[in-house]
Amino acid sequence: MVFIACGVLTSCERAALPLNPEGIIAIEKSALDRWGKGDPQGYLETYAPEITYFDPAREKRADGIQAMKDYYAPIAGKIKVDRYEMIDTKVQQLGDAAVLSYQLISHAIMPDGSPFTARWNSTKVYRLFGKDWKLVHDHWSFIKPELRNPPPGPQ
Repeated sequence: MVFIACGVLTSCERAALPLNPEGIIAIEKSALDRWGKGDPQGYLETYAPEITYFDPAREKRADGIQAMKDYYAPIAGKIKVDRYEMIDTKVQQLGDAAVLSYQLISHAIMPDGSPFTARWNSTKVYRLFGKDWKLVHDHWSFIKPELRNPPPGPQ
């Protein structure tokens, strides 16, 4: 009886597709390419409806696709990135979810002609919806920022 129940339960589980790290990274690069041309729609198309989002410019987490559309609307067409490097990309699969982490170095020219470099840590959580990977969580932070009042910690 136990073997029959185990067999039924196992056959009802949905098997996750085999992980294709290059495919997840390609989705991210496509969104970054569009972002660098001022087009946030590349990211919006990767987001699941229940996306959650953090970045240092926000006071709190953004919840849902509409919050992200509202957040990106004022900056659409204004972001220009000449080139970028994704460093130390890593994709880890957890069932029907995959975590992509990397560092991003973006190079741009400011309106006054001076060069500008932004250095980011990025962590993304993708989830498999049918055969499509969609972002359910997107988190950006600065690479080792200089803190005015660093918290106490290991020295």
